[in-house]
Amino acid sequence: MQMRATAALESNVTAAMVAASTSAAGTGPAIRLKVSGLRKTYGDFVALHGADLEVRQGEFLTLLGPSGSGKTTLLMMIAGLTYPDGGDIWIDGRAATFAPPNRREIGMVFQNYALFPHMTVYDNIAFPLRMRSRPEDEVRREVKRALEIVRLPELASRRPAQLSGGQQQRIALARCIVYKPPIILMDEPLGALDKRLRDELQLEIRQLHRETGITIVYVTHDQEEALVMSDRICVMQSGRIEQVGPPEQVYFEPASRFVAGFLGESNIFSASVLESGDDRLVVSTPFAQRLVMRARAGAVGVGDTVTVMLRPERARLLAPSEQAENEIGATLSDVIMSGQLTRFYLELRDGTGMTVTELTNGPRPRHRAGDTVRLGFDRADAAVIPEAPDAAEGQARPKEND
Repeated sequence: MQMRATAALESNVTAAMVAASTSAAGTGPAIRLKVSGLRKTYGDFVALHGADLEVRQGEFLTLLGPSGSGKTTLLMMIAGLTYPDGGDIWIDGRAATFAPPNRREIGMVFQNYALFPHMTVYDNIAFPLRMRSRPEDEVRREVKRALEIVRLPELASRRPAQLSGGQQQRIALARCIVYKPPIILMDEPLGALDKRLRDELQLEIRQLHRETGITIVYVTHDQEEALVMSDRICVMQSGRIEQVGPPEQVYFEPASRFVAGFLGESNIFSASVLESGDDRLVVSTPFAQRLVMRARAGAVGVGDTVTVMLRPERARLLAPSEQAENEIGATLSDVIMSGQLTRFYLELRDGTGMTVTELTNGPRPRHRAGDTVRLGFDRADAAVIPEAPDAAEGQARPKEND
């Protein structure tokens, strides 16, 4: 869905962006938020281990990770609702580590909307402006603009109980953006909505970000949501930042075995390096004596153990006359059509399971369970990850993440 801002709002926001989005040297986007060595413990439990992160002006950055990964802890410390045990926070170059929340001028959107039930929609949105003692004519003007941005101007006189879940979340967004905070924090804002509405609001929030240029830090455990909405994704695990990068980089070039397994569906296995060159690696696995891989910066050496990740959509089942740089014999254990995608579950000769996904091209798949097939992929289709000493053992069968 498309969202439209008024010309006046666009003019105001554009002017603010121009003023704030360049550094003192005028060389590019300013650093709107910076955390350095941020740490938080609860007794013996370390919720966050020395996190370092920068968020640029106008960026949409998502903190992604499973429950207990530290993403909400980090967000709460940025908001000033929790204080760190160590490290520093800067907002627009100003120290904010122990500043109270009202001095940070940060907007926040929660999963439960946090609307005042006794107030109308108009008064809910007007609340942050009135708290800042803005003139009432300005309040009326800005509330009207915020309602137009979220496309709900006709609901100004209603109360939250008279709104659907999606409408309440839009009003929560309008209340957050009405006073133009430098940063908006969003903590699982779509988690309570059904999938169809969640998908719609993902695109609306993304469009709102593009139209206003507001800096957003967004928390979710939903990998697809992070991929759809983000300029960059910060993947977290056990209180540590595993990788920060654009969605396509994090998805296709994971920095660790955890990132490879957590973000999307993947085939992951360990391999031993037989040959190492400038443009390629040759590795050996229990199910294939020689597989050619693309070399990666920070090259590994002969004899090293590495992790290989092959996305199911990057692998393919070869036709009888077709060839690929890497070919592996397998038996089809199952074929499942799930709408636009068909999943082929394979068992390799050593019992390792792999998955191949293809676009469904008809009512009958070209292979059936029990068929002997060849799995094929080229060196550019797989990612090689240097394996940490304590890396987990290879998984027996790939699975989809919740």
